[in-house]
Amino acid sequence: MERLVFSYGRSRHQGEAPERAGTFEPAPAAAAVPLAPAAVTARHAEPRDWAFLGLMAFTGLLFFRPQDLITPLRVLHLAEISALLALGALVSSRLGRGMAVTRLTPEVIGVLAFAFVILATAPFAVWMGGAVGTFTDLYAKVVLIFVLMVNTLTSPRRMQQFIWLIVLASGYIGMRAVLDYARGINLVEHGRVQGSIGGMFKNPNDLALNMVAVLPLAVFLILQPASMLKRALAAGCAAMMFGAIVASHSRSGTVGLAAMSLVLGAQLLKRRPGLVLAVAFAGILALPLLPSSYWQRLSSITNEKLDETGSREAREVLLRESYDAFLTHPFTGVGAGQFKNYNPEGREEAWRESHNVVLQVAAELGVAGLAVFLFLVVRAFLAPLQARKLLRAAAPDRRPSRTANAVAVEPIDKAEYEMLSLYTAVVTAALAGWFFCALFASVAYHWTFYYLLALAVAPRDYLLTRAAAARSVRRAAAARTVTAVGAHA
Repeated sequence: MERLVFSYGRSRHQGEAPERAGTFEPAPAAAAVPLAPAAVTARHAEPRDWAFLGLMAFTGLLFFRPQDLITPLRVLHLAEISALLALGALVSSRLGRGMAVTRLTPEVIGVLAFAFVILATAPFAVWMGGAVGTFTDLYAKVVLIFVLMVNTLTSPRRMQQFIWLIVLASGYIGMRAVLDYARGINLVEHGRVQGSIGGMFKNPNDLALNMVAVLPLAVFLILQPASMLKRALAAGCAAMMFGAIVASHSRSGTVGLAAMSLVLGAQLLKRRPGLVLAVAFAGILALPLLPSSYWQRLSSITNEKLDETGSREAREVLLRESYDAFLTHPFTGVGAGQFKNYNPEGREEAWRESHNVVLQVAAELGVAGLAVFLFLVVRAFLAPLQARKLLRAAAPDRRPSRTANAVAVEPIDKAEYEMLSLYTAVVTAALAGWFFCALFASVAYHWTFYYLLALAVAPRDYLLTRAAAARSVRRAAAARTVTAVGAHA
């Protein structure tokens, strides 16, 4: 079984078991009770967790970027401060209870290994300072926040709250993009809208990638049992995200949207066949309403004569040059984030990025970086499958398995079962959308994938924690039985 380090103590996250050096130990008697059912809808109060609140604050600041609108806020570094306070609260809480600093999962190990490869290859980079800067300015923060997510997204309630924050923020960004497009402002490259805020939303293709990746999460909220107002709000956010994808005129975004829609439709077809068919039919009817400039740009995928900017040909050259860079530096790469600064003799598209996440990692970090990154991508897609296997074992109408090779999970409430089943479906679609968009983007060190990775592993780890708690209960019960028998004897 995977080596996990889970916290259990004063915070009493639902179902978590105690730990010592990454192994499970019997839970205290007070913790032996199964998880409260209907965790999705129940309004029971969880103890205040400053680490989780800090994560929410950091994510809100990362997506909303108030410093772009209110310039004086830039000097305050609010995002960094909230992240550090959250990490401080996490470390203090865990060490104070005699636990390791973090859960240790294959994904955490992979993220740390990727960080190690970035630093290990930096001395061989075409610009060492730039490679180190990629780590200190971006990826180091990704590592810290990923660790924070893995340790705080410990219940379905928290997962749902976190998704609400991301969907609302993305809906806001999408709305601003749609309004800018309608007003004819903030446009580039013959009418393509770019993000109205900076960071990972500025470039039209990056804007589309993020909208594609978050759109399935909005669908998750729409299909959840909730008030009509909440579901309408989620639907509005989804509409704004779709509008932003169209307004960006991103070909890679459209490819990712198509892939995501197919995966999401396949995932939901058995659960909501009528809804899937109705949405597909409505989408077909809406196609003629999309702007002609959008269709013209999409046509350049197959007809290079329609590509007015020459980006299609440039991308083909960049793919070849990225591959050549990998063959020239197969073990060390040219340094994290340094392909744009790699200018050997004869390079045609100088000072530009790879525009393919796989070739980006191969060219910049060599075979070791590529192996670790692909490991993380595979783990991301594997986690929902693992969660579904655990869910089948924890189905409300199924008795928990007691076989030696099975993971025993106590049955969960039907509402929670349905929520987690839908959750794994939409996260799989979100990952598919991200991956197909990333095949045309240099986003190996950016936030989006690592947020999706943390969301993908959260239900699996939550269910594994339940399994550990169930084993602890049975061991404690068996020990009491043996003691009682011995006393009577």
